[in-house]
Amino acid sequence: MQDDKQLVNRFQKGEERAFNELVRKYQTQIYAVARGMMRSHEEAEDIVQEVFIRVYQRLNNFRGDSTFFTWIYRITVNLSLNALRKRKARQILSIDNAGLSIASKADHPDIKMEKAETMERIARAIEKLPGKQKMVFTLRYYQGLPHAEIARIMNRDVGTIRANYHQAIRKLQKAVQL
Repeated sequence: MQDDKQLVNRFQKGEERAFNELVRKYQTQIYAVARGMMRSHEEAEDIVQEVFIRVYQRLNNFRGDSTFFTWIYRITVNLSLNALRKRKARQILSIDNAGLSIASKADHPDIKMEKAETMERIARAIEKLPGKQKMVFTLRYYQGLPHAEIARIMNRDVGTIRANYHQAIRKLQKAVQL
């Protein structure tokens, strides 16, 4: 199989099959990213389709300043975040390793209600995070990406990424304690 630069170059010269090879090469990875962010198979499939439409439309302008995978990954993350912003239904989120765990005690109605209210506060707090903090938090917490990879994806300094992540965590912790 050819490397990405060769496939992009072939497409830019008018060979449509090269695009199909790029789709085959990356569709599983892009689906995994979208699925992880969207938490829904159907929504993830929609995101993947939109990603490849955007890639097809913009591939002639791809200059190779980053790797092809980093570029397509950024497109996937951005489209997923946009879809999450538009989504009206609220997700139930567990933020346990960020110091925001909600202990699952007995099935007592009061405990269930308190847990649901706390989870609702967390979901609202995530939605209210500034765009960069929300993106860093999502990539780090849900995708498990290291700070250095997030820095490459977002074209930022690693220190800035770490600061954004910790600011997001502090805001989420504060939201739970209200």
